[in-house]
Amino acid sequence: MHQCLTTRQREFVDLAGGLADAFAGRAEKHDRENSFPVQNYQDMRESGFLRLTLPEELGGLGATQAEAIPAIERLAMGDGATALAVNMHLSPLGQWATVWRRTRDPRIEAFLREAARDKLVWASVTSELGMPNLMTDARTAAEAVPGGFRLNGRKSFGTNTSVATHCSTTARYEDPERGPRLLLLRISLSDPAVVIHPTWDTLGMRGTQSNDVEFRDLFVPAEAVVHSLPVGHLDARVLETVFAWAMPAFGAVYNGIALGALDWTRRQLARRGGRPKPAVLDSLARAEILLEQSRATLYRHAEEVTSRRLFEQLDVQQGLARCALVKYVCSNNAVAAMHLLVEILGGASYTRALPFERMWRDVQAGPFMPFGNHAARELIGATSVGVELAPVIGFDETGPDSRPKTVTA
Repeated sequence: MHQCLTTRQREFVDLAGGLADAFAGRAEKHDRENSFPVQNYQDMRESGFLRLTLPEELGGLGATQAEAIPAIERLAMGDGATALAVNMHLSPLGQWATVWRRTRDPRIEAFLREAARDKLVWASVTSELGMPNLMTDARTAAEAVPGGFRLNGRKSFGTNTSVATHCSTTARYEDPERGPRLLLLRISLSDPAVVIHPTWDTLGMRGTQSNDVEFRDLFVPAEAVVHSLPVGHLDARVLETVFAWAMPAFGAVYNGIALGALDWTRRQLARRGGRPKPAVLDSLARAEILLEQSRATLYRHAEEVTSRRLFEQLDVQQGLARCALVKYVCSNNAVAAMHLLVEILGGASYTRALPFERMWRDVQAGPFMPFGNHAARELIGATSVGVELAPVIGFDETGPDSRPKTVTA
């Protein structure tokens, strides 16, 4: 179904479309070889796509969340793995750009200008085996040393680390005065104390090369700690600067993959000729309805983030539940839509020489990415009946909206 887009949305979709069509021709090779699409990143750098979510006044394209979502979808229609990987760069830049527009923080500005000069490519490296990636705790240990902290630990699902220059990560610090804290830190991936382990060999999303990342006595200066919160707490700043952008960005990727599969299915039907049978039209309609439901959820979320109603009218747990919902709807609708398209395609959906089979494998990653299905349903269900899952930390007294430090969920 054709989208109704603004002029700026159409410009960004057209930019993504040119890239996606080129990436689609390379996707099979990287999937088969289990290799990272380095050339895709060179193309995105030259086209300006890596600067999509950076403010225009700092050298970026200035895409808002509502403008970035359809572009991410379009990119994923060609190559879901590249779209997911570059999201680990575009989403954090979009988060910080939003904060910078409101605060004009010079430290954030300097960071964003580096990205605008293509001196910085980002990754988010927070997942750990056996630990739900909810940004409430970590197994990676931080030890206080003169001038900062020393980190030791191992992270999994290090998406985009094949090309990233820096990453955000988390570590647990046993503060002798305030108790256990979760530190959010920025680190350089070129530091020799950072070791990338080539562990990635998976069913789908093979081109992301989301390898393990190990920190071996990694020194992180105190100024690189961007936030800390008590372990086991839900945090307003994490809601604003991580989940409010990351969840719809993930959702847009999976919706885009399924949209690409839907488009491919339409072309196969056209090749077969004749009028499709009623059962085929029924499956096609059901798939399209699911994907349009996801789009509606994505755009509603983007509007709530841009207007700040997500942060100003809801408490932290309610806001997190909204973020979990948008990603849940998109990732699960994408899986369901692909099953419907299999009914139409038959054996063509099972043939490795054709792109649908790769798309089907790629969408299977959606339901377990943060928030995973179980965690999302627990959060959404508990919030629905007013059950507090964890203590909540609101924006502190010097925060952008000057709300009290602690908010009751």
